Amino acid sequence: MQHILETTEDGSHTLYVPELDEHYHSTHGAIQESLHVYLEAGLHHCDKSEINLLEIGFGTGLNAFLTLLDTEKSGKTVKYTTLERYPVSITEAKMFNYSKLLDPSQEVKFIQLHSSPWEEWVEITPDFHLKKLQMDIKGLDKFQQETPFDVIYYDAFAPEKQPGMWTEEIFNRLYSLSNPGAVLTTYCAKGAVRRILQSAGYQVERLPGPPGKREILRAVK
Repeated sequence: MQHILETTEDGSHTLYVPELDEHYHSTHGAIQESLHVYLEAGLHHCDKSEINLLEIGFGTGLNAFLTLLDTEKSGKTVKYTTLERYPVSITEAKMFNYSKLLDPSQEVKFIQLHSSPWEEWVEITPDFHLKKLQMDIKGLDKFQQETPFDVIYYDAFAPEKQPGMWTEEIFNRLYSLSNPGAVLTTYCAKGAVRRILQSAGYQVERLPGPPGKREILRAVK
């Protein structure tokens, strides 16, 4: 897919995909959206000291980078599994300004998130281990996970752009791959998505969204 680099309202970068007429993040602010939806509503809602996390949509690596930085402050350990069918290039990754805005000393680690090998565990820091899987969401049917997940970042493109990413079958599978009490967060608060999550067994709540978005969803097993 073709990508066009754009700057969002909080100064952080996102990518625009002309083929889908879709952005990777909110144009109102990529960093503030990721912090609000995935860390504050998701990661920080889990009180475990060792967290097994699944991300659907590695994208620009922003969620992973923010999570890595968070572990250095919180002292928690995160094993971060992420799925991405169409990875961005290293050249593109080097253009993103996330480390410049958040912590310039962490640029090497941000690039390592993108340059590390796929399909295997990589220790980025002692408290952040990364496993990237280049696979379609449908591959979840064959996904073998020894340790159930505690947190899920669901960051796929919008349902109207990729409806196959928002099916009952997918959320049923995610539910089965999760620990009791596991939390799933997503920026998408559409009624149809909320009902699918509820049908899968989740307790779903609407939360206030980041700037430019009224609501987000948090689902707890």
